[in-house]
Amino acid sequence: MRAFYIFYYYLAYPIFKLFCPCSFSGRENIPDGSLIVCANHTALMDPILIALAFGTKHQLFFMAKAESFKHPFWNIIFNTAGVFPVRRGETDIKSIRTAMRHLKDGEQIMIFPEGQRVGENDSVAAKNGAVRLATKMNVPILPVFLTKNKRTFRFSKMVIGKPYKPETPADKNFDRLSEELMRKIYELEPK
Repeated sequence: MRAFYIFYYYLAYPIFKLFCPCSFSGRENIPDGSLIVCANHTALMDPILIALAFGTKHQLFFMAKAESFKHPFWNIIFNTAGVFPVRRGETDIKSIRTAMRHLKDGEQIMIFPEGQRVGENDSVAAKNGAVRLATKMNVPILPVFLTKNKRTFRFSKMVIGKPYKPETPADKNFDRLSEELMRKIYELEPK
């Protein structure tokens, strides 16, 4: 799987460098070991841009909506790249176990907390799966911000924040932790 990930990386890099140029800042904040990467999500290209920012040293295992796996071509690409499905709108035990296995193995997973692409002028409450997983597995979350108005041939920016470890709230209100996560993501937006 790692060999495919590296192959896809070097295949995508020149294409995205030319058609979707993006500057990456904060790469020094990427730690080694178990990690949950969380970012805002506005465009189809976001997962690829994040993978390019993390390079080949840090393979990311992306959680993606199960519907994306229906087409045979994408199913092969996703499975060989380490992308795993999640059924949205329900408690997907298989997906949770897959994420936990990656984290136990010291790997890094990528989750979009909003659970969907969000339009440039829209907002969506974050799901609390990422913060629940981080507290259960005692692993840090790395917030990442991507500029919202990404277009072909238009320069965009990505800012990688500092990792932090959320603590299980005494009142078990994970919604507050999700709001804190989104606040940390949007605080990275370049002024």
